[in-house]
Amino acid sequence: MKGRGKGNLPPGDFSERQIEIPEFVTEREQPVRRAKPPGKPASKKQRNKVYGRVAYLFSAMFLALAGYLVYFNISLAEQMRANPNNHKMEEQKQYVVRGSIYSADGEILAGTNINENGNETRIYPFGNVFAHAVGYTTNGKAGVEAAYNTALLTSNTSLVEQVEKGVKNEKVRGDSLILTLDSRLQQTACAALGAYRGAVVVMEPSTGRILAMVSKPDFDPNRMGEDWEYLIAEDAGSPLMNRALQGLYPPGSTFKILTALAYIRQNAAGNAYEAYRYDCSGSITNHDVTIQCFDGEAHGSEDLQTSFQHSCNTSFANIGLGLDLNAFADLCEDFLFNQDLPTLLPYSSSQFKLNSRSSYGDIMTTSIGQGDTLVTPFHMALVTCAVANDGVLMKPYILERIENSQQTEVQETKATAYKRLMSVQEAEVLQSYMRSVVEGGTGSSLWNDWYTVAGKTGSAEYEVDGNTGLEENFSTHSWFVGFSNVEDPDIVVSVIAEDGGTGSSAAVPIAKAVFDAYYSENGYAVW
Repeated sequence: MKGRGKGNLPPGDFSERQIEIPEFVTEREQPVRRAKPPGKPASKKQRNKVYGRVAYLFSAMFLALAGYLVYFNISLAEQMRANPNNHKMEEQKQYVVRGSIYSADGEILAGTNINENGNETRIYPFGNVFAHAVGYTTNGKAGVEAAYNTALLTSNTSLVEQVEKGVKNEKVRGDSLILTLDSRLQQTACAALGAYRGAVVVMEPSTGRILAMVSKPDFDPNRMGEDWEYLIAEDAGSPLMNRALQGLYPPGSTFKILTALAYIRQNAAGNAYEAYRYDCSGSITNHDVTIQCFDGEAHGSEDLQTSFQHSCNTSFANIGLGLDLNAFADLCEDFLFNQDLPTLLPYSSSQFKLNSRSSYGDIMTTSIGQGDTLVTPFHMALVTCAVANDGVLMKPYILERIENSQQTEVQETKATAYKRLMSVQEAEVLQSYMRSVVEGGTGSSLWNDWYTVAGKTGSAEYEVDGNTGLEENFSTHSWFVGFSNVEDPDIVVSVIAEDGGTGSSAAVPIAKAVFDAYYSENGYAVW
């Protein structure tokens, strides 16, 4: 039997096997495939351009990151330290007894007692009087206690004392805060506000120092643990909210300060604003919107100054209809509406919504301080400070200085200008208008022989329980903003008394009590 040789077919019958023969395609029928010519290598110059773009991109990213870190660590440092959610400083409690807080006149507003077992208790000697301004440290933190938490848990005491305390395994005392708050003005403002819900802010316009800040309803910071459930209840009236900084209210006629300024600024050429005239019949109607003066009083022929003095709603609604609304909105934003306010304490941003697309009704109501405009008492104090200080708003501050436990100064706040909001000439015009309000207008009960006052009253209507259209479903907040010693202003006072009626009925007497207290303690014979 023959073996299978190399290349032989395997044994088997292949006679019927079908062998497929590939179909040949002629060269003419085959598609032509041409090889792509090899790509031309990029030149060194082109490669350098690409590398350069990448380098620029990475450089820009690095600079952006570095810039953010600088901004975060410098510009936002104070805000981050003041943030109540920043728990880094809580570790210091193991080594430092929380520092004390004092008023400008040396009264202790907050301190830490330590019993024989080493247990610490935070004490607030004035109870509810400084509740919102100073704050609390139980069930969270608020007020100055929160804003300057880092300073209170930092000790800059001498190295000798730190060593001595360390040897005895004792804590060192944290630094103390000396505030700008005046205890006598604060107590006066608190008593004058009485049972009203609302707020009082007292400031020094030439420096920005906050001399008093009261909000009601209030609470006793010594009893936060016991009273907490009541304080956060829906029907408690929001006693934890600092209405001075966080309460948003329609400004009423106090807003006419800005409406008047807008008209003065838009008619400044040749002092054309002085030629303004309007005949008040007690009401004004435009399309389907009617604005009335208080009690429908007809003021007769008025210029801009007497319109302001008598708080004539119809005249100011008429003024608003003639304003460049975009310029008016820009002015209000310059005055920090819809903007951040210069303070570390928590606040609500005031709102101004008027623009060139607004309806006639919105224009008229906004011009008299109603409509959608909302503002805080603190913000109105800033506006008034700018008027009193010849157009310059000083940066407001509540911390005078920081001292260590041995009463050595660690840090002091310097008075600094924040922003010029108006020219000296504009401020002088508004000062004269506000003085006329006290000399013969809605604030005349402030007139006295011992000190001069300039101001603006306000009556801000709002809907009760959201009911619309019925007169009995509206109530009125009472406003006053003003300053004393008009030629060289000493203090600014901003007051709101919720549901207090007209500005002259509730807010003005509260402001007068504060002015009287200030001049009494400064040697004036006020009675």
